[in-house]
Amino acid sequence: MIQLKHLERSYKTPAGQTWVLRRVNLEIREGEFITVMGPSGAGKSSLLNVLALLDDAWEGEYWFREEAVHALKRKQRAEVAKRNVGMVFQSYHLLDDLTVQENIDLPLSYKDIPRKERQSLVADTLDRFQIVAKKDLYPSQLSGGQQQLVGIARAVIHKPALLLADEPTGNLHSTQAKEIMELFRDLNQQGTTIVQVTHSETNAAYGSRTIQLRDGWMVGDTANPGLSQPAEVSAS
Repeated sequence: MIQLKHLERSYKTPAGQTWVLRRVNLEIREGEFITVMGPSGAGKSSLLNVLALLDDAWEGEYWFREEAVHALKRKQRAEVAKRNVGMVFQSYHLLDDLTVQENIDLPLSYKDIPRKERQSLVADTLDRFQIVAKKDLYPSQLSGGQQQLVGIARAVIHKPALLLADEPTGNLHSTQAKEIMELFRDLNQQGTTIVQVTHSETNAAYGSRTIQLRDGWMVGDTANPGLSQPAEVSAS
């Protein structure tokens, strides 16, 4: 599904150039459930933002279903993302001026789906996440955990080919967290490719492959046990 070749990301700072991703070579196959782990500052969220096509300022090659994303203009990349990607953000990213119901409907509005069918899908999703009573509230009227549930519902409602999740259960209590991870597992078994960033070993156990990042480098991959650590990381 995805191939990253020699992908790098850096920021210019007063002290010089700061690298957050270094020479990342990664292949993600259709139907995989991948966990990305590593210490704070390892580049996990940066990698997720690149995969989600939210970040344009990287170098290297990005292939999505054999389409050269690196050769596309920003608007074309956005179209690829709208058609294929669902994203669960650590900080929710709900639209404050839309109700819960309207936030969840947003991804469907990008697709050619009849209004009646959209209303039915939203109603089913509200019920599935047990937030029917919250449908007319605005994000500011919800708790952190409730906002996280709405964010997850919005990400999965259009059944994306690729689901990206940044600490998806960080604001949920243990029962809710387990339900969400079981939902992710069900979606994966139905064909959705999932990449999650997490510090939770419990959440990681739901995946089929774990990638380790450190200082922007890929230093471990359970699908490639022979992956060697770059000299720059080994020496640090």
